[in-house]
Amino acid sequence: MTDLVDRLLEEEMLRGSLDHCVKCTICETACPVSNVTPLFPGPKYAGPQAERFRVHDEPPAEWSVDYCSGCGICTQVCPQGVKIAQINSQARHKVKEQKGFSLRDRLIARPTLIGRLGVPAAPVANPSLRAKPLRVLAEKVFGIHRDAALPGFARHRFSSWAKRHQSPPASRKAVYFHGCGTQYYEPDAGRMTVALLEHNGFHVEVPKQDCCGLPLQSNGLFDDARSYVLRLARALAPHVRDGGIIVGNATSCTLMLKREAREILSLEDDPDLKLVSERTYDICELLLELHHDGRLKTDFNPVNEVVAYHAPCQQQGHFMGKPAVELLSLVPGLELRELDARCCGIAGTYGIKREKYDIAMKVGADLFGQIGASGAGLVACDSETCRWQIEHATGRHSVHPLELLHRAYGL
Repeated sequence: MTDLVDRLLEEEMLRGSLDHCVKCTICETACPVSNVTPLFPGPKYAGPQAERFRVHDEPPAEWSVDYCSGCGICTQVCPQGVKIAQINSQARHKVKEQKGFSLRDRLIARPTLIGRLGVPAAPVANPSLRAKPLRVLAEKVFGIHRDAALPGFARHRFSSWAKRHQSPPASRKAVYFHGCGTQYYEPDAGRMTVALLEHNGFHVEVPKQDCCGLPLQSNGLFDDARSYVLRLARALAPHVRDGGIIVGNATSCTLMLKREAREILSLEDDPDLKLVSERTYDICELLLELHHDGRLKTDFNPVNEVVAYHAPCQQQGHFMGKPAVELLSLVPGLELRELDARCCGIAGTYGIKREKYDIAMKVGADLFGQIGASGAGLVACDSETCRWQIEHATGRHSVHPLELLHRAYGL
């Protein structure tokens, strides 16, 4: 009962911010979705404006909020500090709760389940993901667009390697939060993250962990998302009570731990999540802080390559600038071409849905065009789902910036 009261109070505080909206339409101008489709009339209309007509336990006043991608750009650009993205997320939850959750949304919001099934079956599953007849069938049955960017499963989980790896002793400790993308699809990125941390003087611990709940939250399954993120917080918190830090390379997932779970899921007062939130770093954020403190090793070898860089929406939501740009500028020979497109369109699971795939591709068209015009043969991006979307749309290989740093260190 206390939790329910706290959540209702949190919702009222969130709604209170909408009174600061002066209808300047800056958020409408910046919104990547409303600029390409009439199905989403814009964050101001679907958020602060429609929120005034929403009543608890009554049918939703504005269904179009389901077409919000949750990129968070509207909150970032609002000059009045209105929590537009959070209001829209809460509204999407209510819309879906009242309409009912589809089987598709329940499945794609559980990457742990999909990964545990897919990794052991990778030799069969991966060719199946590329087979057009099966993709057409998946579109008809589950609503996953036949052309959507779906990654191939890794042959082994990252955690299998982590159990065998012995991190050398060091004076500083980092707890590695690998996320589902690294665990089931990109284990090499996890090994590189550990190597970068160890090279810069950290003893790395990899506790047993699960999904952060972000896909569940994005699909409106708030109760399930709370269970996941609180379970993760219980797993990570004991490892940092002695002053250690948590480091992740999935920028969307680190943002979930830092802010989104506490703000959107009304978990502000949970002590374990609060501790985890305060101790969590994105990998590039941490490395740049080390550099500013004079503690980052800069024994970089030349990397003679032209690289385009895209800062994903969720990375921008950290409000930490673009640390990858500063870090990659330290690498001799590397020519970085920073892109200024706002969004690739994928937004986690948004762009793989049948009814939203075309919208996502239109949202990302500016980015895809900039990549094509950049002359770069490689694209760096901090979010795994954005990298998959970039490769799908442009045919250019995309990597996390940490991979270029790992290469420059010669590790």
